[in-house]
Amino acid sequence: MLGILGSHRNDGATDKMLEAVMAGVQKANETEVVYLEDYPFKPDQGDKKDPVLDELEQKMLESDVWVLAAPTYWGGLAGKMKDFFDCMRQRLVRFDHTGGTHPDRFKDKHYLSITDCYTGAFENWVTGVTDQSFRTIDKVMSAAGVIKVHELVLTNTWGLKELPESKKQTCLKWGQRLNSVKKRDDSTLKRYIELFFMIAFMALITMGIQFGFKLVPSQGFWLRYASFVVIFYVLLGCILHFFTVVKHRRR
Repeated sequence: MLGILGSHRNDGATDKMLEAVMAGVQKANETEVVYLEDYPFKPDQGDKKDPVLDELEQKMLESDVWVLAAPTYWGGLAGKMKDFFDCMRQRLVRFDHTGGTHPDRFKDKHYLSITDCYTGAFENWVTGVTDQSFRTIDKVMSAAGVIKVHELVLTNTWGLKELPESKKQTCLKWGQRLNSVKKRDDSTLKRYIELFFMIAFMALITMGIQFGFKLVPSQGFWLRYASFVVIFYVLLGCILHFFTVVKHRRR
């Protein structure tokens, strides 16, 4: 388990969240925390590879799970973590002849993301101040083929000295869950296929009952059935995507 801390301080709220998650990892698993401020990395210059990035890349390759922790500043991911992603871009993905990106050596690893902000819980819930930070992390990890485990957010961090007990327990719980993360468990496509057939079956039963009681005309039954299934599936899929992917944790 590799914790990567991308903040200007290593004793703030972000670090406390990261420490709590890592504390939940069982001793049978190895843990390490990297504080990016201690690593003066620079972008690769053509064939000249940055030795600091080499070191960080090796740590990431040797880890099964990454815990990515960075605060939210000005409504976006802290610059240190963003700079790290930018410098690692050529290493995180494989580029094809058109410049398109594809998952490479990090594919099927897992990650848990952490962020925090000064904003209050209600304001963040309504406005989504931390959403952009999660989107940035998710976009990079998705391109690299890394599978998301969960995300954790902490609000009201102004003047915070200690983590609230409830949040500390949540972090410990997710640290414990990292012990049993499977190497490959991204079954999103399978779930959407299962959802389609569930909708198709329930729609057939429902419209069959309507047809039996003559609540719908028999003419063009199968066309109505097919169009209903497709439209309902697309709309439901969009709603589920919004609430499970686009809408991030805000409290």
